[in-house]
Amino acid sequence: MEKGRKKILIIGGVAAGPKAAARARRCDPDAEITIVEEGSFLSYAGCGMPFYIGGTVERHEELMATPVGVIRDAAFFRSVKDIKVLTGTRAEAIDRKNKTVRVTNLATGETSALPYDKLVLATGSRPVRLPVPGADLAGVYTLGNLEEAQAIRRAVEQGARRVVIIGGGLIGLELADTLGTKAEIAIFEMMDHVLSSLLDPELSILVEKVLRGKGVQLFLGNRVERIEGNEQGAVARVVTTAGSFPADLVVIAAGVKPRVELAKEAGLELGETGAIKVNAYLQTSDPDIYAGGDCVENVHLISGRPVYTPMGSVANRHGRVIGDNVTGGRQSFPGVLGTAILKVFEMIIGRTGLTESEARRLGYHVESFICSAPDRAHFYPGSKPIIIKLVADSSTRKLLGAQILGPGDVNKRLDVMVAALSMGVTVDQLAAFDLAYAPPFSTALDPITHAANCLRNKIDGRARSINPLELKKRLSAGEELILLDVRTPAEFNEVRLPGSNVVFIPLGKLRERAAELPRDREIVTFCKLSLRGWEAQTILESLGFTNVSFFEGGIVAWPFELETGPRQK
Repeated sequence: MEKGRKKILIIGGVAAGPKAAARARRCDPDAEITIVEEGSFLSYAGCGMPFYIGGTVERHEELMATPVGVIRDAAFFRSVKDIKVLTGTRAEAIDRKNKTVRVTNLATGETSALPYDKLVLATGSRPVRLPVPGADLAGVYTLGNLEEAQAIRRAVEQGARRVVIIGGGLIGLELADTLGTKAEIAIFEMMDHVLSSLLDPELSILVEKVLRGKGVQLFLGNRVERIEGNEQGAVARVVTTAGSFPADLVVIAAGVKPRVELAKEAGLELGETGAIKVNAYLQTSDPDIYAGGDCVENVHLISGRPVYTPMGSVANRHGRVIGDNVTGGRQSFPGVLGTAILKVFEMIIGRTGLTESEARRLGYHVESFICSAPDRAHFYPGSKPIIIKLVADSSTRKLLGAQILGPGDVNKRLDVMVAALSMGVTVDQLAAFDLAYAPPFSTALDPITHAANCLRNKIDGRARSINPLELKKRLSAGEELILLDVRTPAEFNEVRLPGSNVVFIPLGKLRERAAELPRDREIVTFCKLSLRGWEAQTILESLGFTNVSFFEGGIVAWPFELETGPRQK
């Protein structure tokens, strides 16, 4: 590096690092910028690896390309960005006193010291590798980098048919989705439900229903004890607390941990999550060293607490802030909402903010509502259902989080909720949002508006509702509830709740037939979406019934067993 020019040294060349470098170059055309990357691939879309494995993305180069197809390699960064890139180079140690980083060329073994004025740590994360016998067998992968993605894809293309995925989180489910038509998939998850860190249980169960419907074997609340190989040293089976299962290929998708060794050895402060602690400007405890991406912890915008959220979107936003600040700027990074979205077969799943479970653990006065609605006007071709769960604090009426899923347009509503939560709005303000309407895109009152109004009614005591999971628990405990189905005869004969305690009276006949219902038992009304269920509640209450509620989300959101076809007499 030439003396006199600002020296910006970046450790890590996948997401936050290249973004910081590119932004720094735009802000300071004269700075000397160097990226040190241990691997051979630069600036690739790690979140796209499951789709490359399944063939949706045909070539791995597409994950490294600009929108116009130019590969972001060392030559690209040198010629287009005037940024020096050292691939195949490991950062070994930081000398904070002399402001140098000792690096090793992995091909030659040669070591050198690189000086810096500003240092950026974008060391990322590493996949959790289970501490069980056999985890190092051939055919066992963790999807930690693009090289492993290539190996997994080759294995499937060469005939690996029995694929075991250890972990029912975001990556595990994306792999199940992308490989579902190419292999027999079994998922082993030690928690009671898939996506347990993203969704509340009643919504996780809906995802599990889709997975099982597509032939994916789910083993929940199940722990892997060991992985066994054949005589050639390749994986042959997975042994769990549920038994032994044959496997041609195993992918461990049990989460990731931040790579903090370099920072820790340099004496930089770590946070309570175990990731690098940074301030609002993404500076570490050394003001000349910045950090971003999967190696740092963030502040949650709702709870204000430190959280670890390793996401590519967050890493890129970090990179932009760091690029500004290492060149003299003063940009801040406010925090995260834990926003995530994924596709599992025909179902889109999104979450932002706090789940109900998280909010209760943090001590909020929680009220929630599950709302089912079509994603566009019911009369417009292509209308599909979505299910929205809103969570709020009943004492302040402030929104705390949202979970949205279904085959319809989830992404639009999720981003509305990100904006709402970022602004700190109340459920009343959300209901007043002037959201776009035309039949191809929404209903006259958008599903988000409808969900907000339902939650307002519940907080205000106008609507008495019950969560479907709570209803199932009460039924399983033997409570003698009357389940009043108020749909049309055609709907009832197509699909319905099982059980002798289900009473069918169409909504239009309810006033004249209400005398058929007992007044000394609790009545839970419902329909397809539960709009008519709520209307049935109000009708019965107007007729003097005092113990009536409706279950949220209706048949669409019921995650348990259903009967189909005409009811047998």
